[in-house]
Amino acid sequence: MTTKLERRIKIKYRVRNKISGTAERPRMSVFRSNKQIYVQVINDVTGATIVSASSLGLEACPKKEQAAKVGELVAKKALEAGITTVVFDRNGYLYHGRVKEVADAARNGGLKF
Repeated sequence: MTTKLERRIKIKYRVRNKISGTAERPRMSVFRSNKQIYVQVINDVTGATIVSASSLGLEACPKKEQAAKVGELVAKKALEAGITTVVFDRNGYLYHGRVKEVADAARNGGLKF
């Protein structure tokens, strides 16, 4: 019997074997905890985080709204850094709820993936 975390890590490794971020098309990785949500845009060739955003410091509102604000924020920062296209890494989470909100908000903010 595998735990929820073990299952997510197995999915994460399976996805990460297929996708990788480059300088032209970096990887947008999402991590969600019980209280916060964090997004990084990563160049895997150099191992450097180009842009990051999180819900830390945002005003208290429902988690889905926080996720949408983080998606808009990361899209704005990425466009300022000259990034227009990314590879979306859901990090083993289901594409549902807060992860989907981040992706939709980032698309609306101008990122392509």
